Amino acid sequence: MDNDVLSDVLRTVRLSGAIFYEVRAGIPWVAESPPGSWMVSRMLPRAQHMIAYHVVTSGQCWAALAEAGAEPVRLEPGSIILFAHGDPHVMSTEHGARTTPVLDQYRLPEAGEGLPFHVDECGDRPESVRILCGFLGCDVQPFNPLIQALPRLVHVGTATVPASGSLPALIAATVAESNAGRLGRSSVLARLSELLFIEAVRAHVESLPSEQPGWLGALVDPCVGRILRLLHDDPARAWTLQSLGREAGFSRTVLVERFRQALGIAPMSYLLKWRMQIAASLLSDGGECIARVSSSVGYGSEEAFSRAFKRCTGHSPAHWRSQRERSGATHPTPG
Repeated sequence: MDNDVLSDVLRTVRLSGAIFYEVRAGIPWVAESPPGSWMVSRMLPRAQHMIAYHVVTSGQCWAALAEAGAEPVRLEPGSIILFAHGDPHVMSTEHGARTTPVLDQYRLPEAGEGLPFHVDECGDRPESVRILCGFLGCDVQPFNPLIQALPRLVHVGTATVPASGSLPALIAATVAESNAGRLGRSSVLARLSELLFIEAVRAHVESLPSEQPGWLGALVDPCVGRILRLLHDDPARAWTLQSLGREAGFSRTVLVERFRQALGIAPMSYLLKWRMQIAASLLSDGGECIARVSSSVGYGSEEAFSRAFKRCTGHSPAHWRSQRERSGATHPTPG
């Protein structure tokens, strides 16, 4: 798999792990989450988007999208379930169980309160399942190809995990850190949360059939993966189809055809979207002036960059930055 492209995307969309729960439950038990769009401002106020995932560390349970007709997935120890699009979902010990979300449990830690939140749902019943629940933030605007490409529900079972993968070790480290009570635990759990997500995504991609359409399949395609790597390695370069084809070792016709077939857009359209995502991230971070941001993504003219950015996002670069600075929260409001 082309890890450089994936790493570049994760870095640029500012993936961050922040909130972590350890849930102990008896039988019967059911918990339902509200939409991620509702939770993100309460749990990760500086993020545009929230990703939820759950790791079963002992026992068995079911997971499903919280919608009519959704088929539950059975989870066993070592299983991970990802809800990358922030969909409401249900975790339960009984197939098809539903309930009402308990909204007050989705919050930031209070002063002096460390992570993880320990949630005991056993009551007077013996423990039947233990789950680690992670919530990560990231940007999705103007362009996050990973989130767009991931299914609404991704199940990484023990049979999916490659023998050489580090997922079991990361799960074990997260369990140990959750219970150790050591200094810096919250920061360590945040980093482990990111690593668990990344490793689960890698396991999912490596389980896909050959010639899988879409961005995830493109990462391992000999032709399209090479093109993506070139674009991500040097997005500010004045690429043309001719220079891209020469560097990739394919004719312009093959290059465009394979890229469109895999991703549904032309290489230059993808490059434009990715440049705007880089620019949005730099503007949100606030460390660079607009002229320097425009140069960083290949524009010699600040005016040309501003026009391109507004066409892509609906906002001028200055408005995008000021909105992020004022709200410290989600994507800018319409201007």
